[in-house]
Amino acid sequence: QVQLVESGGGLVQAGDSLRLSCAASGRTFDRYSMGWFRQAPGKEREFVAVIKRNIGTLYYGDSVKGRFTISRDNAKNMVYLQMNNLKFEDTAVYYCAAALRDFGLGFSSTYDSWGRGTQVTVSS
Repeated sequence: QVQLVESGGGLVQAGDSLRLSCAASGRTFDRYSMGWFRQAPGKEREFVAVIKRNIGTLYYGDSVKGRFTISRDNAKNMVYLQMNNLKFEDTAVYYCAAALRDFGLGFSSTYDSWGRGTQVTVSS
């Protein structure tokens, strides 16, 4: 399994931008579809975005469409989440996840590996 470490979280104001990074270990990174999820206190883990392996198809959760962009660099074993126009409701712990499957990528149960998360706090 691939091991994942997130970074880039922090405290920002509404309207600001942040870029999260996820560093993956292992030589098989390009075999994984890579996703971002988030979890706010008292809420269930929520799908944010995914970039599929091979052809790199992108999918986003409805609440972040048009504001967040996911990308990957297979040469560096990295996944990024560019977050623009942040809102108070984006406050959560953000998790990077890796899946060997190409379907069901909106569900956390599909993923095989998870990072420990990075906190994003947006002040209103």
